[in-house]
Amino acid sequence: MARLPRLTLPGFPHHAIQRGNNRQPIFLDAADRETMWNLLCEYARQHQVAVHAYVLMDNHFHLLATPQAERGLALLMQAVGRRYVRYFNQRHGRSGTLWEGRYRSTVIQAERHLLPCMVYLDLNPVREGLCDDPADFRWSSHGHYIGLRTDRLITPHPLYWALGNTPFARDEAYASLVREGIGYAEQMAITHSVLNGWALGDADFLASLQQSTPRRVAKTRAGRPPVARKQV
Repeated sequence: MARLPRLTLPGFPHHAIQRGNNRQPIFLDAADRETMWNLLCEYARQHQVAVHAYVLMDNHFHLLATPQAERGLALLMQAVGRRYVRYFNQRHGRSGTLWEGRYRSTVIQAERHLLPCMVYLDLNPVREGLCDDPADFRWSSHGHYIGLRTDRLITPHPLYWALGNTPFARDEAYASLVREGIGYAEQMAITHSVLNGWALGDADFLASLQQSTPRRVAKTRAGRPPVARKQV
């Protein structure tokens, strides 16, 4: 079956993930992560992509971002991917591919899933056993959103600003969301949507989104469509 093109629509938040080939590490130390962070800062500005959240794990990284142009996210990921592979191979004396193929991404409905997706990213290091508290993991946007540091990569989404009228109120409200976590169903929905490229949102959102693109935005049932029964 032919691979679907990526669903990319300007003005909508996108969840993207890039993995290492065969799940191999793509960051071996803090210098590697610092390099990736700098590249993301450079190319996000260049290609007009607002990065709302991120996390740099050992063998993959996530972005939650809104591109202003149709090709913005793709250009960002391609530029970062090429530059980082050259850096990584040269620094660590290796050659060949680093990535598991092309990055994966999808569009999400901001009102329902943007804040849960941010929490999902923040809790990824905890789920993977890299830390007990997301505040202890430096390489994510969590510290920015709870007031520990200012991260110049980050452009907060309006839904974050709506959490409170002051910086302290927003920090506390967001920290509370992370402490509460997300349910298993939401976690699986976020994971499956980004890995399979289907948009994440309610029925009305998906129907509206479908009007913006000829590419299918949601998985349809296998088999023939149902035959309408005659009224008797």
